[in-house]
Amino acid sequence: MRFGVLGPLAIATDAGAPVTVPGAKVRALLADLLAHRNQVVSAGRLIDDLWGDAPPANAAGALQVRVSQLRKALDDAEPGARDLVESRAPGYVLRTDAVDADRFVALAAEGDVDSLTEALGLWRGEPYADVADEEWVRAEVTRLAEARLVVHEKLASARLTRGEHALVAADLAELVTRHPLREGLRALHMRALYASGRQSEALDSYADLRRRLADELGLDPGPDLAALHRRILEQDTALRPPPAAARIRNSMPARLDEMVGRAEALAELRALVPGQRLVTLVGPGGVGKTRLATEVAREQEFPDGVHLVDLTALRPGETGVADLVLAALDVHEIAGSRVTADDHLVAALRHRRTLLVLDNCEHVVEPAAALVARLLRRAPEVTVLATSREPLGLAGELLWDVRPLPVPGEESDLDAVRRSAAARLFAARAAAQQRGFHLDERTAPAVAQLCRRLDGLPLALELAAKRVRAFGLAGVVERLDDRFRLLGTTQRDVPARQRTLTAVIGWSWDLLTDHERAVLSRLAVHADGCPAEAAEAVCDADVDVLSGLVDRSLLVLDESGVVPRYRLLESVAAYALQRLDPADPVRARHAAYWTRWAERADPLLRGPGQREWLARLDAETGNLRAALAHGGGLRLANALTWYWFLRGRLTEAHRALALDGDAAARAEAAVWRVGFALLKGEPVPPAEVDAALAGHADGRATWFVAAALLENSNRTRSADLLDRAVAAGDDPWVEAAVCLTRAMLAHAASDVAGLESAGTRAATLFAELGDDWGRLQATDWLGGLAELTGDHERAAALHRQGLRWAEELGLWPEVGSKLSWLAWLAVQTRDHSAARELAERAYRLAVEQDSPSAQVFAELSLGIAARRDGKLDVATTHLERLVAEGGEDALFLPMVLSELAYAVAEEDDGDRALALHARAFDVSVAIDAPRDACGALEGLASATPTPQVGAHILGAAHAARVAAQAPVAPAEQDEIDRTTARLVAALGADGFAAAYRAGHDLSPGEARALVQPLPA
Repeated sequence: MRFGVLGPLAIATDAGAPVTVPGAKVRALLADLLAHRNQVVSAGRLIDDLWGDAPPANAAGALQVRVSQLRKALDDAEPGARDLVESRAPGYVLRTDAVDADRFVALAAEGDVDSLTEALGLWRGEPYADVADEEWVRAEVTRLAEARLVVHEKLASARLTRGEHALVAADLAELVTRHPLREGLRALHMRALYASGRQSEALDSYADLRRRLADELGLDPGPDLAALHRRILEQDTALRPPPAAARIRNSMPARLDEMVGRAEALAELRALVPGQRLVTLVGPGGVGKTRLATEVAREQEFPDGVHLVDLTALRPGETGVADLVLAALDVHEIAGSRVTADDHLVAALRHRRTLLVLDNCEHVVEPAAALVARLLRRAPEVTVLATSREPLGLAGELLWDVRPLPVPGEESDLDAVRRSAAARLFAARAAAQQRGFHLDERTAPAVAQLCRRLDGLPLALELAAKRVRAFGLAGVVERLDDRFRLLGTTQRDVPARQRTLTAVIGWSWDLLTDHERAVLSRLAVHADGCPAEAAEAVCDADVDVLSGLVDRSLLVLDESGVVPRYRLLESVAAYALQRLDPADPVRARHAAYWTRWAERADPLLRGPGQREWLARLDAETGNLRAALAHGGGLRLANALTWYWFLRGRLTEAHRALALDGDAAARAEAAVWRVGFALLKGEPVPPAEVDAALAGHADGRATWFVAAALLENSNRTRSADLLDRAVAAGDDPWVEAAVCLTRAMLAHAASDVAGLESAGTRAATLFAELGDDWGRLQATDWLGGLAELTGDHERAAALHRQGLRWAEELGLWPEVGSKLSWLAWLAVQTRDHSAARELAERAYRLAVEQDSPSAQVFAELSLGIAARRDGKLDVATTHLERLVAEGGEDALFLPMVLSELAYAVAEEDDGDRALALHARAFDVSVAIDAPRDACGALEGLASATPTPQVGAHILGAAHAARVAAQAPVAPAEQDEIDRTTARLVAALGADGFAAAYRAGHDLSPGEARALVQPLPA
C-alpha cells in the first residue's frame, strides 16, 4: 500500500490501483495518522483533531468506528493492509514506509539534478491539500512546503551551472510570484533573467522585492541580493554565459505577452522536443498550438539555430514549403542552378543541428509531410516541431494533443474559478483591455459560464476579452448565443484567419469534402456528442469519415465515460449547425434513434446492468432532451419514466408526459404522470387516479401509483393497488417492488412480523434480479425493522450499506433518504450533533432534488435533534412548519406533534403541551400507528398536571409497548426517565409503583381518556 500526501490525499495498492476511503472523517483520520506515521497518536488527540469543540456523545466509540472503517477500506483494496493501522496504547499508529513525502526527502538528500527533478515530480499540489487548514497538520505542511522550495532552489542553482538560463528563468517565474519575499529564490531568478539577456526584467524583479519588503516588513533586501543587484547594474560579464562562436541566429518572434495556463505543457514539451525528431502539435483552431510551439522552441538550444516557418502564406495544396523554409534560414538559391528547392534545402541542412518549427501545416499537409520525411531521412541532425489541425502521418511522428484550457467546475467557488487556466487567461486579457477588471466574487460566476460556453478555447477567450471594454462582462456573456458576430477583433497584427471565430473555424471547414461537411453538420445536432453507433446511424458517418474529422481536430474522441463518444466543441457545433441543410431529415432520424435506444435501456435499469445504464443515460441526457424536442414525444417519455424517477427528475418527467402521442402512449403516460404528480406533492383527485389506472393495467405503473399514494399517506388506497399490481402479470420485479411498499406499510403500523416478511422478501428478490436500487430500498425497511426492535447498531449498518449503494449509483434522492435514516438513528441514540449534520445534508439534497417527502423526513430529524439538543427556537420553527404542511393523515404527524409538545413544555406552556400530546395520540389511532400511540401516551404522562394520572398513563404506555413489540429507543428512554423521576418525587416510590402497576390494566384508549386537554 502506497500513500500520497504531496497534494490531495491519495492511496494506491502496490499494484497501482487507486484506493477509495469513504467519509470525510475517515479520510481526516488517515491524514492525521499519516502526518504522524510510525508514531502512536493518542485517542484523545485524534478525537480533538477530528471533532474539535463538538465531539460526539460517545467520542471514543465514534473514533473506533472510524478506525474500523479505515481498516476495512484498506483491507478491501489490498488484503492484509488493515494491519497497517495498529492499536497501541494510548491510541493508534499507522506503520508504513511507503509515503511519497519520505521518498521526496530521500531524493532531496541525494542532491544531484536527476534526483532533485524526480523529487519535485512527486508533487501533485499543496501537501495534505484535503486538510491543510487543520491545526494538527499545519507544522507538517509547513515543513514539506519549505523543503519543496529548498529543492527548487537547489535544482535551479545546478541548472544555472549547466547553462540552462532561459529554462530556469521560465520555471522560477511562477514560484517567485507565489513566494515574492523569498530572497534566495529571487536571487536565482534574477541571475537566470540576466544571463538570458533580460537585464531590465532582472532589475524590475529587484525593485519589486525592495518595495514589498519595505511595505510589508519595513526591511531592505539582504547584502547578498544587494550585491547581485549592483553586479547586474554594472553588467558583470561573469554572470553571463560565454557567447557561442559562430552561433546561427534564430528566427523566432519576440514574446509580446505572458502565456497563461500552459506551464505543465511547456515543461513536458521542453523536455520532450530535444529527444524526438518529429513532434506534431495537433488540436482545433484557436487552441493555441502556434503560441505553445513558439514558447517551447524559444527555450531550446540548438547550435545551428531555431527557426519558425509559417506556412499560411501558401494556398491549400500548394507546393512551396521548401521555399519558405529556405527563406526562414536565409539560404539563397544559386543563380543558374537546376537543383530543386527541396534538394537545396536538404543539402543546406545535412550537417546542421537545427530545430524547424513548421507552423499551420493542415492546408498543405501532403507537401509538408513529403518534405519532412526527406529531411528526417537525409538530415539526421534536424528536429522538426510542427503544428497542424491533423497529423502529418509519418513514421516516427509523435503526436501531442493541445487541448483547450481547463474550465471552472463550480462557478460559485471563487478559488476554483481562479485555479482554472481558462478563467485566468480571460481575466488577464480582459484586464489588459479594461483597467480595473478583476476576477473576484462578483465576476467569477460570469467568467466561469463564459469559459465553459467557449470550451476553454484560448483564441475564443481572448476575442471575448476584447469585447469586455465595449459591452461589459455581463453583456459579453449575454451575446454568446450570437458568438460569431461577437467574437472578432480589429487588431492589425493578427492574421486574418484569427481575427474572428468564424474565420478560425471556417479555415478548417473549407478543407473538408462535401460529405465530411454534411456529416459534421449532422453530428452537431447531437447534444454534447454521441457514441460511434449513433454517429453512424443518424449522421451517415462511416469509420473513415469519423477518423478524418478526428484527425482534423474538428471532432474529439472522449473515452472518459462508460462508452467512448465523439464530441464537438460548442463553437464548432454552432458553426456546423448554421450550415446544416434545412431539408436534411437528420433531426427526425435523431429522435427515432434515441427513442429506440431509450426503449432498449429501460428494462436494463432494473437488473445487473443498472449502474452502467444509469451512467449511459446520464451521458445522453442532452440527446434525450433534444430527441423529445425533435419529435420523440410520448413514446420516448414513457421509456424514460423509470430513469427520471431514479434521478429524482420529477418535474421534468411530469412535464414530458403531457406531450402528444397515440392512444396507447397517452394511456401509459397518464398513469405515470399521476404518480409523478403525487410524488411532487400536487393534489390529484381520486377520480383522476381511477381514470388513469382504468386505461393502463401495467403492473409496474400500478405499483408506482400505489407507492406515490403511500408517500401522500393514502394507505388504504395504496394497499388496494398493490394487490392489483401483482395480479397484472407474473413479473418478479413488480412482486419485489410491491413487497417494498408493503414493508413500508408494516413499518408505519409497527407490524414487526409483516415488516420482517415483506422486507426480507424484497431484499431477496432484488438481489436475485441484480437490482441495486431495490436492494438499497430494502435496507430502508430492514433497517427500520432493526430500529423498531431496538437493534440500533444493525439499523445503522444497514443504512450505511444502502448509502454506499446510493452514492455509487448516483441516486441522490436515495442518498438524501439514507442520510435522513442515519440522522433519525443518531437522534434515537442521543448523538445530536451527528443528527444535525446528517439531517442538514439530507435536507439540502432533498431541496436540490425537489423531493417533498425527503424534505419532510430530513426536517423531522432536524427538528427533533434541535429540540433534544436544547435549541428550542430552531426546533419549534421546523416542527411548526411540518405540522402546518402535513395533513391529519400524514404518517409523520404524530411524531412531530409529540416533539413539538415536549418543546413547548420546556417553554412553560404546559396546557398546549398536553393538548399536543393528546392530538398526537388521536392521530396515531386514526392512522393505525401503535408505536406512535405509545410515544404519545408517554408524552401525556409527562404533561398531565396530576401525578397520579401521569403514573397511570405511563404504566399503560409501557403495557402498550410490550403488546406492540415496540421497545424504547435510548432517546425515548431519557424522556421516560425524566417523567418517572418527576412522578416519584411527587408520589413517593411506593405510591408511584402502585399507580404505575394499576396503569398496566388500562387500554391505550382508556389511558388517553384520563385527560381532557383544551384544543391545541
